[in-house]
Amino acid sequence: MYTSMEEWLCQTEQKNLPMWKVMQLNDCHESNICETDSFEKMRTLYKAMIRSDADYDPALHSASGLVGGEAELLRRYREKGQSMLDGFLSAVMERALRIASSNACMHVIVATPTAGSCGVLPSVLISAQQYFSYPEDEIIQSLYIAAGVGGIIAHRASISGAAGGCQAEIGSASAMAASALVSLRSGTCRQITDAAAIALKGMLGLVCDPVCGLVEVPCVKRNVIGAVNAVSSAEMALAGIQSQIPADQVFDAMGQIGRQMPASLRETARGGLAATPEAEKIARRLKQKL
Repeated sequence: MYTSMEEWLCQTEQKNLPMWKVMQLNDCHESNICETDSFEKMRTLYKAMIRSDADYDPALHSASGLVGGEAELLRRYREKGQSMLDGFLSAVMERALRIASSNACMHVIVATPTAGSCGVLPSVLISAQQYFSYPEDEIIQSLYIAAGVGGIIAHRASISGAAGGCQAEIGSASAMAASALVSLRSGTCRQITDAAAIALKGMLGLVCDPVCGLVEVPCVKRNVIGAVNAVSSAEMALAGIQSQIPADQVFDAMGQIGRQMPASLRETARGGLAATPEAEKIARRLKQKL
């Protein structure tokens, strides 16, 4: 796996290949498989993402009762013609809620890069295919971009909320989705890296403070924020807006911030929203149900 975006870009230039193809060849080398098998493996993951969206049940609630039905409320609101957003962004928001809620309700999802951030990347890519009619193979190619970005972030920083806060989960997912979307929109290699940098910069410092220690509140709704951030970051990068801080340095900064973050704000449910009076009331109520 490449350890920096610059290394990946250099290899792309030297080999005169698309960024996604360079990452695919790296996967073939790492996994000792052929290009066809690598591509079909990635297709299997994308099909699983689609199923995680299709399996959403608006009548189903999580065991705690804290999550369930939110995506259906957003759908009804949109269908009334009250939405302030265009169809694509509305679909991204609803789909992010659907998939993250499915995770809270114990349905099968694809960790991208974690279960807690599973709604970000799929919501962007599935909605892009729906609204812009991209062939599935192009979506698969963009997944290599997302995987490469996620792998480099994991190497240089972390993708774990327990190690780096929610910036490491939702933030990383947002960077992955932004870069994948730019790739789909035929952006340049530099625009792909700028999108990842812009997306993660907007998430730096985000803490992991799950109420009752469950991946539900505020996690499910943060998937929506991460997905929308990805789209806006991709749009800026495609417009030619550059990140003044290189992507690798943004990743490094995220890692440093995570190491400086107190344990109470890293998935322990001892600080932030998890320590509010209402969260403590919820915890007592759930404890009585056990």
